[in-house]
Amino acid sequence: MNSEFSQAAAAAVDAPNVKEGMGLFERYLTVWVALAIMAGVAIGQFIPAVPATLARLEYAQVSIPVAILIWAMIFPMMVQIDFGTILGVRRQPKGLVITTAVNWLIKPFTMFLIAWFFFFVVFAPLIPEGLAREYLAGAILLGAAPCTAMVFVWSYLTRGDAAYTVVQVAVNDLIMLFAFAPIVVLLLGISDIAVPWDTVALSVLLYIVIPLAAGWITRVRLIRRKGVAWFESVFIKRIGAVTPTGLILTLILLFAFQGKVILENPLHIVLIAVPLIVQTVVIFAIAYGWAKAWRVPHSVAAPAGMIGASNFFELAVAAAIALFGLQSGAALATVVGVLVEVPVMLALVRYANRTRHYFPETAPV
Repeated sequence: MNSEFSQAAAAAVDAPNVKEGMGLFERYLTVWVALAIMAGVAIGQFIPAVPATLARLEYAQVSIPVAILIWAMIFPMMVQIDFGTILGVRRQPKGLVITTAVNWLIKPFTMFLIAWFFFFVVFAPLIPEGLAREYLAGAILLGAAPCTAMVFVWSYLTRGDAAYTVVQVAVNDLIMLFAFAPIVVLLLGISDIAVPWDTVALSVLLYIVIPLAAGWITRVRLIRRKGVAWFESVFIKRIGAVTPTGLILTLILLFAFQGKVILENPLHIVLIAVPLIVQTVVIFAIAYGWAKAWRVPHSVAAPAGMIGASNFFELAVAAAIALFGLQSGAALATVVGVLVEVPVMLALVRYANRTRHYFPETAPV
């Protein structure tokens, strides 16, 4: 008993402070999202000419301003992915098995089941059926997109193996190229939400393939020309503000279109948040518990749980807008996912740090 207590105390002391590893934007992401909601609603109500003008800037049913902002969100994340690290999976194959199995064989389907149960059973008297289907669609898009960016923050805060976290993210990005569209189409079809394959394929091309390819090409060329040290210490820092800026501007624009819906149904924000929070905790418990059962080191187990629990919400927002429109319930649901993710994930980070002593420090031989 004393030994376990000492280990737990040491882990608590050595664990990074939850706030120290996060920049100003990440630390207060929920606050920024809330401010973006208020700004967007205000613009939609008091300056309606702004969303009306932007709504006309479309090509092939794709909003040009939104597409630019979404690329601004996603590209800086994609450029950081080093696919060459995938060979490092041989060090800890169990961790990667857990991550990929939870993210692609479990997570999308638990999200569908949990969201369906709440929207169509528990909250049925409060949400019209048509709107419930749109909220379900947004939840499905979140469930089919595992985290690729914020997970580096969560990994750091739990003293995760940084190199292995990169491997996990790189593999998930490659799988996402091929699995995202089929899973989304399957689950939307089960939900009686008709979405043409070509529309989903276009979203994957615009918001996964192109940013991923552009990021990889940029990374390779800059490292070849300037070196790894310059790339990581100069270039990455220079583009660091692009993603949060793109995210906030996208949310302001989205809520300029969504303002009327929010003002008429403020309770719906809370109702959407409930299944998303439940899903986050359930998926973390599955991945983290599986890692404990397999005696995976904590430095691999904690990031594995965090990747599944958090979402690539930038992609989910982009896909929701492309598939259902800026004013859809699906887009609103993905944004609520952004709103609740940080406080829930910080709670899971604290739990992971408190339970470090239940995991081996190194992989068993």
